[in-house]
Amino acid sequence: AKSIDKATFDLSVKNPNGGAEITHRSPQEIMDEIAVLDAESAEVLAGIKKLI
Repeated sequence: AKSIDKATFDLSVKNPNGGAEITHRSPQEIMDEIAVLDAESAEVLAGIKKLI
């Protein structure tokens, strides 16, 4: 215990592997994107049905 340097010994809470902070989208933004993706999927499916 005597060999521990009190000036550099740090027990503070922090994540040494922490990267950039994550920003979350609003629920409305997520729902809007889902609607767009659903519309695109419907178009592709309609095109496939025409080929069958």
